[in-house]
Amino acid sequence: QVQLQESGGGLVQAGDSLRLSCAASLRTVSTYAMGWFRQAPGKERNFVAAFSWSGGSSYYADSVKGRFTISRDNAKNTVYLQMNSLKPEDTAVYYCAAGSKYGSNWYRDYDYWGQGTQVTVSS
Repeated sequence: QVQLQESGGGLVQAGDSLRLSCAASLRTVSTYAMGWFRQAPGKERNFVAAFSWSGGSSYYADSVKGRFTISRDNAKNTVYLQMNSLKPEDTAVYYCAAGSKYGSNWYRDYDYWGQGTQVTVSS
């Protein structure tokens, strides 16, 4: 069974950085398509970042491109989201997800989800 657990969220000021981690069950990171999504209060769950099939490239939402970086450590079964130059509009609950369609930006393509970690950016 696939299990995902996010960590690393918190309260930061605009311009600060955070690194989110997603600890996955054995072989999940090397077997499934992995991605990050976020959801602000009263809004839809939106795509943030995901790996391509080969893992050699990544896809990002336009709103985070150039500021966020997705990476992974297969040996540790962990996916990361490095977030730099944070803005108040980045405030949301961030979710790690696993599915079968690499590079997808549609949340319905992901079958497994973590509980989420709150990121709050103050101005």
